[in-house]
Amino acid sequence: MAGPADDGEALERGTRRPNPVDVHVGNRVRLQRMLIGISQEKLGERLGLTFQQVQKYEKGINRIGASRLFELSRVLGVPVQFFYDDAPGSGAQHGAAPGFADRSSDSHVFEFLSSREGLELNRAFSRITDPKVRKSVLDLVRSLADEAAGGDYQAPSD
Repeated sequence: MAGPADDGEALERGTRRPNPVDVHVGNRVRLQRMLIGISQEKLGERLGLTFQQVQKYEKGINRIGASRLFELSRVLGVPVQFFYDDAPGSGAQHGAAPGFADRSSDSHVFEFLSSREGLELNRAFSRITDPKVRKSVLDLVRSLADEAAGGDYQAPSD
């Protein structure tokens, strides 16, 4: 009779991948933390955690409990639902929420904004106050995107 210390079970636990929803929630924590400009260490201090615990939450390695998620929403200044928006398997992502637009096509935008480059570009661009300079930057980026796509880039209609 195999017990809890069975090598097969331990191996299975060691190779288990994080749940996609836990990864998504962690990514949303990271995104909001970076948007408001606080470090993992500062967030941890506000929650009574180490930065390593925050890091594990953000990677989806550790699941965030309900009370902790509630506290995160308060500290980060977002509603709890923010962490679940566009989550894998959610109705909005699979067209199961009638009356709401399909947002799965925007997932690449979320991924970009969740990246360090996306956040830095967004912050830098938002500091440009001159509308002509903003338009010039946008035109430059569109031109580069067109070149990178082999001339196939189509800017979204406004």
